[in-house]
Amino acid sequence: MNDIKIAVLGSEGVGKSALIVRFLTRRFIGEYASSSECIYRKRVSVDGRQVNLELYDPCSQACEGKSTLSDQILWADGFIVVYDISDYSSFLTARAIVHLIREIHLGTAKRDVDSLIFLVGNKQDLCHMREVQREEAQRLAAESHCHFYELSAAEHHQEVALIFSKMVQNASLGSKAKERRRRPSGSKSMVKLINNVFGKRRKSV
Repeated sequence: MNDIKIAVLGSEGVGKSALIVRFLTRRFIGEYASSSECIYRKRVSVDGRQVNLELYDPCSQACEGKSTLSDQILWADGFIVVYDISDYSSFLTARAIVHLIREIHLGTAKRDVDSLIFLVGNKQDLCHMREVQREEAQRLAAESHCHFYELSAAEHHQEVALIFSKMVQNASLGSKAKERRRRPSGSKSMVKLINNVFGKRRKSV
């Protein structure tokens, strides 16, 4: 059974954890300040075969033993880079992350990463506070050869599910000959996630 590793990257407060939890549980969390790096696990079906999916959510605050962005990029098979449409500085961070992903993978790997980077503008429900124009983000995606989406984790479960499903499919196609890479520190199980976020234990998702 293949393992697919997806890193969800971006500035603090852009909604990385909210997107992940929305995908895994269908529920929305308004605020989730992570004090440790987490890896959430889920078994999914891709083209009729079972795949172990690992989703990496970096520590949103300064925390001990935090892995470097380069380590996170080398670990992952695919990348969902998130920014907040109402925070232009988060878009600048997302742009820097996209450029770093391409620089690292073009320098150390011969596989094409074009289909494995998704640029996601979150908090579309705050469009009245918009600081990042959709056209500017689309231009960055076109220049960087990555996919672009704009949505609201608070309102758009179907769109969130579609993004992760497409990423899993793309990563699955590109993962057949990948080498084993080091896991970022701070692994946390899905059960632990549910318990931490919602205050109750669930065996599986």
